[in-house]
This record gives sequence, C-alpha cells and structure tokens, in this order.
Amino acid sequence: MENPYKQSGEPLHRRAQEIRKKICVMNSAAKSGHTGGDMSEADILAALYFHVLRYEVMADRRVKWRDEFILSKGHGVGGLYSCFAELGWLEESELRSYLQDDSRLPGHPVRQKLPGWVTVNTGALGHGLPIAAGLAMAKQRHAAGAEHPKGRVFVLTGDGELEEGSNWEAAMAAAHFELANLVVIVDRNRLQLADFTHNIMDFDPLDEKFHAFGFEVHDVNGNNVDAIWKLIESLDYDNRKPKVIIAHTIKGRGVSFMENVPAWHHKFPDEAQLKQALEELDHA
Repeated sequence: MENPYKQSGEPLHRRAQEIRKKICVMNSAAKSGHTGGDMSEADILAALYFHVLRYEVMADRRVKWRDEFILSKGHGVGGLYSCFAELGWLEESELRSYLQDDSRLPGHPVRQKLPGWVTVNTGALGHGLPIAAGLAMAKQRHAAGAEHPKGRVFVLTGDGELEEGSNWEAAMAAAHFELANLVVIVDRNRLQLADFTHNIMDFDPLDEKFHAFGFEVHDVNGNNVDAIWKLIESLDYDNRKPKVIIAHTIKGRGVSFMENVPAWHHKFPDEAQLKQALEELDHA
C-alpha cells in the first residue's frame, strides 16, 4: 500500500496553496478559527496526505490506513478540514458549516464526527504525542514477524504545545521502547496564543532537548513541500530511534498581513482581507 497521489513539485505546492485558500474562506465564513496556525501547517499536511501517508481510499470515501496521522495541535483543525476538502473527502460547501451547531466540523478534531479520517480526538494540548507513541508501539508489536512492514505514525505538534510536560514523558517512553516508526513533526512557527514562544517559555535549544531524550533529530523548511517529503522518505524506520522533524514555518504563511503577527493566532479575515488573501495565494 502506497500513497495514492505521490505528488511533488508545483502540483504539490498548488495543493498547499489551495488548502490555504480554503482555510481563509472557511474561517471568514465562520467568523472564527485559528487562521495563523492553520496556514503554517498547510505545507506539512499537503506533503503528508498527497505524498507520504500510505492509505487506500475505498467506496463511500472510506479510508484504509497503513500509516496514521494525529493532529496534536487540535486547534489547527481548520487546516485539516481544508486538506480533507482538497482530497475530495469533504464537499467544499460543507466547510461553511465549520463551528456551527450540529456540524461535522467542530473546533477540534472529533473522530466520531469524521470516522475513518480523524484518528483520535485532540484539542487538550499535550495529548497527541502520548497517544501516537502508544499507537506506534501497537503497530510495531503487531507487525513483529509479519510479512508486511509495520505502519508508521506521524503526529503534528505545535511548538507552544511542547510546554506541556506530557509530551516529554511520552518522548522518554518512545525512546525507551525504540519506536522507530514514530515521527513527531513540530510546527515551529515560534508563536503561540499571546506572543512569541521565547517570551512565554523559551525552550531552545529544542533540537538538543529531543536529542537528549533519545530521538533522531532533523530540521526542515516546513513551508517547502518537497523538502518535507524528501526528508521523511530518507528516514530509517528500522534504526530503533523515534524521529522528530523540527519544521521551521511562518505563522500565517502565504498572506502578507498575517505572517508572524501574534494576533492571527485566533483571528479571521474580513471581506476585504479575504479578497486580498486569495489574490496573494493565487499568485504565490
């Protein structure tokens, strides 16, 4: 089982841009959303769903997975919904139900709302990595002695989220149990709810911290889709080490007035801003 798209280059870049456009339209319609973090993660999601993750889409948009993805930074679900729409799993019209009563698209991922697409409910920060470690362990043990390769587990965390101690407990366990099929991707946009991360809780050098916890550590331009999938495909999934990819991104990536502005953590574009955002994304 392989990724059904295996896109790269300009087609994959355009996927990320289309995801960003959907984010802006959806959040503007909802008059809410975490636009900045949605935008920073778009290239990561595009690289994963359109090149890396191994899965098969069956009838009625049901998905059979070999790999798994967990969005630990659950408030970034706008990016995930927009990615699902770009995949064709969600109708674009349904994106306009985001955050409405009885919608399938609440403000954090809920697997009961989108069964088969959302692996686990997230939102309380610091939960995704512990769950991902357990899932990676299960996949590793179930594959022992089997003919097929073990599934991989990818988890996307925010950098501000790493202030939660539960992440580091899970990191210790992942290294101890030699979970080589676990890949942590940190959306390192250096911003969180109210300010830059170094002003809230400075956790640099982040690479050295993960290395001390027993991880294989990599850095990548997290807003370069080809750099992301090429790095992931180069990893050794049998070397007994969990991996972390520190993906250096720009919060609000792709729209000039959003980039690196703390207020866009939880802000939506008005009508004029939406028009400008879509124009910029069309020409980038």
